[in-house]
Amino acid sequence: MNSMCKPVLVAGAGISGIQAAGLLGKMGREAILYDGNTEKDREELKKALPEGTEIVLGELPDDVVKRVSLCVISPGISLEVPFVQKLREAGIEIIGEIELAYRYEKGTVIGITGTNGKTTTTTLVGDIMRAYLGEDRAFTVGNIGHPYTEEVLRSTPESVSTIELSSFQLETVKTFHAKVSAILNITPDHLNRHHTMECYTEVKERVAMNSTKEDTVVLNAEDPRLLAFSETTTATPVLFSGLRTLSNGYFLRDNTLYYAEDGRENKLLTTDEVNLVGRCNYENILAAVAITRAMGVPMSLILDVVRNFKAVPHRIEFVEEVNGVRYYNDSKGTNPDAAIQAVRAMTRPTVLLGGGYDKGSEFDEWIEEFGTTVKELILIGATREKIAECCRAHGFTAYSFADTFEEAFSRAVSLAVPGDAVLLSPACASWGMFNNYEERGDLFKKLVRDMLPEGES
Repeated sequence: MNSMCKPVLVAGAGISGIQAAGLLGKMGREAILYDGNTEKDREELKKALPEGTEIVLGELPDDVVKRVSLCVISPGISLEVPFVQKLREAGIEIIGEIELAYRYEKGTVIGITGTNGKTTTTTLVGDIMRAYLGEDRAFTVGNIGHPYTEEVLRSTPESVSTIELSSFQLETVKTFHAKVSAILNITPDHLNRHHTMECYTEVKERVAMNSTKEDTVVLNAEDPRLLAFSETTTATPVLFSGLRTLSNGYFLRDNTLYYAEDGRENKLLTTDEVNLVGRCNYENILAAVAITRAMGVPMSLILDVVRNFKAVPHRIEFVEEVNGVRYYNDSKGTNPDAAIQAVRAMTRPTVLLGGGYDKGSEFDEWIEEFGTTVKELILIGATREKIAECCRAHGFTAYSFADTFEEAFSRAVSLAVPGDAVLLSPACASWGMFNNYEERGDLFKKLVRDMLPEGES
């Protein structure tokens, strides 16, 4: 039987899997939805799937393996689980939702990855491309929360898809080819899945794996791994830096963003002209400018969009000022490096809420960054003892434990005085206490706004 006539196994019954099955259905391909969780509600799944989609829960049967020609695996599923090995032994091709969607892409693609800053940069690039091309020809998709499979059939030869890409999504790309790609930074994260920094780095570099010299890859000049990659990549590298002057590339110096070519510097704008705070966000702006210039967008239009851009939710997001205390939601700071950037962005004495799910991260550099900025650290979740031990090792003793998020918030409010900040930047994932970082951040914002006098929230 022709492999195109065989069903496609879609592994994972979350948003990614549902949307992948939906795309396959629109293209006339039969899908079998598989999930190892036997507690999934079949009737609810049926409502979200193309009519007639077969659903398999629990252990993957051998007869299903024999019937399929392809597996589209959700990014949350490790490629080391037993059923994946079973598929490989049967010679079944395994791809992810990004690769599946790309195979139906008619337009041009921008791919953005990195440990931190992906969502802010992708959102800004998407806004710039929409201002340049119009709403109907510019799509912002991927790990940002809007599945690529949901939009790809709207693509045309004139459209551009800006895609935020996680390491989990990049594990399974094969033919994916971005005209402009970017790796914003690489710091330890998800090592419980990738095991080593070498493997994690290699996965991130896959964003440009099919690039040619006619394509561009935007790289952070302050990351030694990425600087080395700029020498070996098959794409044309463009560098940016938040710490030093570049003779070629985009950089920040004395609160001003510049572009330089062969040593000739061009001032772009000052940090006072933008709504974002912190060096990490200025680096995100530099990357976004580099990406969109490589796409041919006029600089004047780019800078107009940058000046009006607001912080994305959950990333050093100013919530409210209550009783002289400023509250910031950085729930998306799910690893130490991201949380370091949030601490650096604080200009007031800060009460910090941290802790959560353990992804195998080390917290030394985060704690070393506290300096005189963090006046108190309130810890919750599975990592609280591990972080406390690290605090003691670095001589930081102003920490305490809370059993619930609400208790931690209440303690932060009681410790903060006028002129202080309260920052939620956990350095850990939310799993175990919340379904995702959005839920955690939304609760933080609700608790803040509940303190406002009636009529002000």
